[in-house]
Amino acid sequence: MATLSAAKRLVVKIGSALLVDRNTGDLRADWLHALAEDVRWLKGLGCDVVLVSSGSIALGRGVLGLPATPLALEQSQAAAAVGQIRLARAYEEALAPHAIKTAQVLVTLEDSADRRRYLNSRATLETLLGFGVVPIVNENDTVATDEIRFGDNDRLAAQIAVTVGADQLILLSDVDGFYSANPNEDASATRYDVIDTITAEIEEMAGDAGSGLSKGGMKTKLMAAKTATTAGCAMAITEGSVMRPLRALEDGANATWFTAQSDPQAARKRWIAAMKPRGSVTLDAGAVSALTKGKSLLPAGITEVSGPFERGDSVALLDPTGRVIGSGLSRYASDEAAQIKGHQSAQIEALLGYPGRAALIHRDDMAL
Repeated sequence: MATLSAAKRLVVKIGSALLVDRNTGDLRADWLHALAEDVRWLKGLGCDVVLVSSGSIALGRGVLGLPATPLALEQSQAAAAVGQIRLARAYEEALAPHAIKTAQVLVTLEDSADRRRYLNSRATLETLLGFGVVPIVNENDTVATDEIRFGDNDRLAAQIAVTVGADQLILLSDVDGFYSANPNEDASATRYDVIDTITAEIEEMAGDAGSGLSKGGMKTKLMAAKTATTAGCAMAITEGSVMRPLRALEDGANATWFTAQSDPQAARKRWIAAMKPRGSVTLDAGAVSALTKGKSLLPAGITEVSGPFERGDSVALLDPTGRVIGSGLSRYASDEAAQIKGHQSAQIEALLGYPGRAALIHRDDMAL
């Protein structure tokens, strides 16, 4: 069973029902400040933390005086716009006393479905984590429609865990794990401590109902577990309404852990290696040597570009003899790559007319 103190990069999903009092519509400030203590503790252990938080619509609903019944799309979007600014400010105020900087990151389903936008999201999150910032991620409910949305933050959290290469994902829920049946309806229901494989039998046990202000049921949590564990990220479902829920989990609180199928980096490398290249770049001997030592591919080491390919596409990596030595996701389209090949990264802005990324293919986006 995993332990939080061993996590190097952790994603925590926080549902509306935990963050917002369902009776008053007010923020549960005491609970949020206790969660901030958990974040401080984890960061003190050297762990990167990303929070995927619901709550904007629930907070905005209260401010606008909207009913607790289902809202029309434009009402939900208006509530999200009002609530999001309050949600971001609440996290900032809770974490600032611990000298922890925060950032608001709003995403839609399209940001993960489109490879170019996926790479942008990944680069932004990586940079924020590199600065020691705790990103607060939420679906951009002010613009998302039913056709282009995740629809629940369980699956969004799993996608974010994959994007940042997290080794653990924690879903703070209103239940303390995965049960063989709904424990509120079946007294004989039993909780699983560990699930190594999500079988058809396990899937049949999952119900549909969400609770209160939250949209996700146990089926969405299983879908999140599939996404996360396949990408090498262990996932836990645990009861989140207690004060300092992450510390409680570390101290043995009830939970169900879903076992990771590999480590995040190995899973990502396999995903990249399985993609069909859209083009190729030929490297000089120095670049080949640098790549074998774990370095990124810089434009200076490229002698030839063959396309066409777009930013985010997979390209084959060729040694000076034309032998394929691997593949990677390009940060430039083929016409841009052709302009900067053989040049130093400091010359990119002069060549393209805008400041680009130093590496043509980052080492994390490469499979040799």
